[in-house]
Amino acid sequence: MRMAQEQIILDIPASHENNIFGGLDRHLKKIERALDIEVILRDGSVRISGKTENLQEARRVFDELLKLSERGNTITEQNVNYILSLAKEKSPVSMAEIDKDLIAFTIQGKPVKPKTLGQKKYVDAIREKMMVFGVGPAGTGKTYLAMAMAIQAFKQDEVGKIILTRPAIEAGENLGFLPGDLQSKIDPYLRPLYDALYQIMGADSFIKNSEKGLIEVAPLAYMRGRTLDNAFIILDEAQNTTPAQMKMFLTRIGFGSKVVITGDLSQKDLPFAAISGLEQSLKVLKDVEEIGVSYLTNKDVVRHPLVQKIVHAYEKYEAREQYRESRKNKRKR
Repeated sequence: MRMAQEQIILDIPASHENNIFGGLDRHLKKIERALDIEVILRDGSVRISGKTENLQEARRVFDELLKLSERGNTITEQNVNYILSLAKEKSPVSMAEIDKDLIAFTIQGKPVKPKTLGQKKYVDAIREKMMVFGVGPAGTGKTYLAMAMAIQAFKQDEVGKIILTRPAIEAGENLGFLPGDLQSKIDPYLRPLYDALYQIMGADSFIKNSEKGLIEVAPLAYMRGRTLDNAFIILDEAQNTTPAQMKMFLTRIGFGSKVVITGDLSQKDLPFAAISGLEQSLKVLKDVEEIGVSYLTNKDVVRHPLVQKIVHAYEKYEAREQYRESRKNKRKR
């Protein structure tokens, strides 16, 4: 039996049409394919026809996109994909509510905001907890959002110092003996942190505060023997810490400090079979009330949509491999 076709008419102001529909209507075509609907623009109105059950989802998608556009956002493919997923899951979450959470502006005046529910929960946890673990795949904004929160806290005098650190470990490559002084040798490991700082704070402001000792970017080994009071501390790439390094870092925390620890357990560069300090700490500290844990997923990837597909493909592959390995182990017993 063929499902009934219906039609609804939406009013989308002409000033927002191009932003919502995308250049060459690429967003519109994606929505039509995803929801199996047909959209016709006529006399300043949007006529949508399709199966009855799809029209409600379509109405929600266009309403959400219009709200985003009215708030001054440039609609991206990632926005469209995420709103489509919310509509299909019939999630009560509103993208417009997530978008209201403005953290900071970049040096170019671009707003820094969470773009997914997972990111919103992560940002809220940083506000509420003294220590937060942000765990998830590449491209989910773990470090960038933490950096924006740190800079905002510093500007508002909530902390007196920003400390950014990560373990100096090679990503599966042997870099050999790097030339130059000590700073030159460690800079390649810390470059992603510098990049985010420059984008949000600006090079001049960073250099000025760095010279005053108010912003510090250093390898994890430099944290040993210190007590870090009144600081916003970010440990990046924490999956590459050993248990001893992680314990050393966690016991540096002083009064008035806030800590964010980020990592991706699927991208460990430690020697084979070595235990990750991040993985162990998540088990050890799971019942400590003052510590929050935010798990981000491929749905929270905000880089190019291809990155989301790559992350998802790897997750499926790794799940299959783990299943096969568990079956082998059972047979051996």
